[in-house]
Amino acid sequence: MSIERARAYLKQWGLEERIREFATSSATVELAAAAVGCEPARIAKTLSFQVGERTVLVVTAGDAKIDNRKFKQQFHAKASMLKTEEVTEKIGHAVGGVCPFGVNPGVEVYLDVSMKRFKTVYPAAGSSNSAIEMTLEELERYAESLGWIDVCKAWQDEEALQQ
Repeated sequence: MSIERARAYLKQWGLEERIREFATSSATVELAAAAVGCEPARIAKTLSFQVGERTVLVVTAGDAKIDNRKFKQQFHAKASMLKTEEVTEKIGHAVGGVCPFGVNPGVEVYLDVSMKRFKTVYPAAGSSNSAIEMTLEELERYAESLGWIDVCKAWQDEEALQQ
């Protein structure tokens, strides 16, 4: 099971006990926010892309959407999400539980700046009914992120409304 893969990966740092499993699905941002008990924006959704020969994960805030122009500037390719049937094979986790922990070798992980407005976020932990709360520093470290990028839109609109 994918959650066991994420759990084994996080165990290297003694984080496996922080994984929360829910009786209900957390496969979407809205379901995850309800299960965790936080605002949807704090759900760290992990999106899977094929960029040429590379498989790329972009972890974003729950209220962010990929901005095709920014994505193309960053990766020099059109944003092309993996097909549902490709995700498990290429990433190592199934849709609904895709996370940046314990992914297949060679998968590149990036974090979007849309999450930087929060102290902690909740990425999935390998299954469609799990999450783990992490600080941004923890997420950056344990996801083995290749860096912070800016490839999203829409979240700034929400931020402006809150001020």
